[in-house]
Amino acid sequence: MKTVAVIMGSKSDFEVCKQAIEVIESFGVKIEREVVSAHRTPDRLATFGHEADGKYDVVIAAAGGSAHLPGMVAAFTNVPVIGLPIKSRTLNGVDSLLSIVQMPPGVPVATVAINGGKNAGLLALQMLAIGDLELRAKLDQFKLEMKEDVEINHNGAICE
Repeated sequence: MKTVAVIMGSKSDFEVCKQAIEVIESFGVKIEREVVSAHRTPDRLATFGHEADGKYDVVIAAAGGSAHLPGMVAAFTNVPVIGLPIKSRTLNGVDSLLSIVQMPPGVPVATVAINGGKNAGLLALQMLAIGDLELRAKLDQFKLEMKEDVEINHNGAICE
């Protein structure tokens, strides 16, 4: 069974991660979640990264502030890593976004919007669907339902 790991630098990141967890679970994909801090638990981070190959198919790593977690995980594994920047008090998450998106050549991290938990979950599902026709069909249905919602509830709406 396909498995996505959702890791976060702090328990306070859970509310944003919950968006990813909910969308992934709604597609019937297994989730494991854990708090792993790049700065406060570096040994745990290294162990997680080294053990990710063969255990997980995609990792979503959420982090705020200096946001080193996604890049450090990517340094230890070849499993695709999606960075989820968390909005911070200092720079409203721009610091997190830039820390995650500015990875050096050879250590890629896919990155979604600040607090973009739902898109992180959907991107993980799209990665898994590359080799899974059943999951791809579920994603096709999801997009069709989004389209129908716009056509039924919003088509032709006048915005002021």
